[in-house]
Amino acid sequence: MDSRDSSPAKQTRAGRPQLSPSMRSGSFLSEHQQYRSPLQSDVPNHFGIDTVVEDLRGARISPLKSFSPFSGVPGKDDPPPRIVEGLNHDFSHPNCAPPRGTSLQRLIATLMYKTKAPGAPSPLRQSSSTSDLPANFAPTTNPEKFPLEPPPTVEPESLDNIYGSYISPMCITSFLHLMSIFPLPHGVTETSSSHRCLDDQEHPLVVELTLSPAPAPDYLSLEDLRKHELIYRFEREWNVDVVLQTDTLWRRHPRLVVFDMDSTLITQEVIDLLAATITDPPDLAAKVADITHRAMLGELEFDAAFRARVALLKDLPATIFEQLRPVLDVTKGVPQLLRAFKKLGIKTAVLSGGFLPLTSWLAKELGIDYAHANEVVISSEGRLTGEVLGRIVGKERKQELLLEIAKKEGVALEQVIAVGDGANDLLMLGTAGLGVAWNAKPLVQMEASARLNGDSLLDLLYLFGFTREEVDMLII
Repeated sequence: MDSRDSSPAKQTRAGRPQLSPSMRSGSFLSEHQQYRSPLQSDVPNHFGIDTVVEDLRGARISPLKSFSPFSGVPGKDDPPPRIVEGLNHDFSHPNCAPPRGTSLQRLIATLMYKTKAPGAPSPLRQSSSTSDLPANFAPTTNPEKFPLEPPPTVEPESLDNIYGSYISPMCITSFLHLMSIFPLPHGVTETSSSHRCLDDQEHPLVVELTLSPAPAPDYLSLEDLRKHELIYRFEREWNVDVVLQTDTLWRRHPRLVVFDMDSTLITQEVIDLLAATITDPPDLAAKVADITHRAMLGELEFDAAFRARVALLKDLPATIFEQLRPVLDVTKGVPQLLRAFKKLGIKTAVLSGGFLPLTSWLAKELGIDYAHANEVVISSEGRLTGEVLGRIVGKERKQELLLEIAKKEGVALEQVIAVGDGANDLLMLGTAGLGVAWNAKPLVQMEASARLNGDSLLDLLYLFGFTREEVDMLII
């Protein structure tokens, strides 16, 4: 007899312990509804790692659901997609018409990436390690030279350096989260949004967001929302321009567009161009620059400053304006933009604080319908007298001319767009349905209803909701 077979230890040895499913404790993630089930594989009978580590004895695995195409309407089987912190971002339903008898106050937010210097640090950013002055030291001991404005604040870090030099998904999510902090109209508990990449799907530089509904207007008007500090900060962080508009019929169908000329339709200032071109007397350019500087400091009104500069041009030949024609540098995209306006039946006008001989010539070359500017007095000998005929085309006159042209053409102000860059354009920008500050001074950008800081005025068409394909059709 084999002693190993009759060993008492062998007969009394207990079986190996087993952990049955009933003895297992629950999962913290599962009990607190923080568990996301794994994606099901397309391969039949392939259950993945989660089914390997679990005890499947006696368990029944349900077959995969049959696939049916998405109809575009959210339902039980196709719930609307969700983004972080509960934001509902649906790609189709918010663009549908509202139920009969109701209206939706949608807000259109056009995000434009600034391609002029993508990701470039702001000139206002200064490191304390590179400063010549110790921290908290006054810049001067002379009270007369002490600055009247505080030093520039430190700009936020540009997030486009991290997430890409375009309108990234994280940029869109950040903007939606920003807009979610504003109160909704009374009785509204949910918001929805949709987006369109207007130029490119992979790396868009222009994205149009539709937010429904808009923030409560009794709490925050559209004008105040455009000037909100958080909007400015978002623009600096992501290197974008944000244009907010109410989604109305007039936004998509303007009928009159009015431009400033200097630093808008052209890249130069004509009065400075004149002074730089003339060499006799040799100090003319310095005198004109001094008057311009005094006007910027507020020591001279625009009208007085313009008359003073024109007086310096006395006895110059009237042919000087013809000599400047080849020197004028038309802003990028302007010829194509005006060609598109012609196809759309939109009337155009240029209201300039410069000189009528150059303004009227440029308007004729570009095909602009109306041209208004200052008319200088020319003597019988064909020389400038240093005087201006009639009223100066300043901020008040520009506003009056815009109203006159709109009335003559039978255009409602909601269908008027004004584009300018200077303080003398503010009244004109505020009167139009949409006032666009084009690469403008800081004060003008803050007061205007929209701001663009690109390198091509053709970007203006994106504010109407046109896509790149539609823009290409208009400019050919």
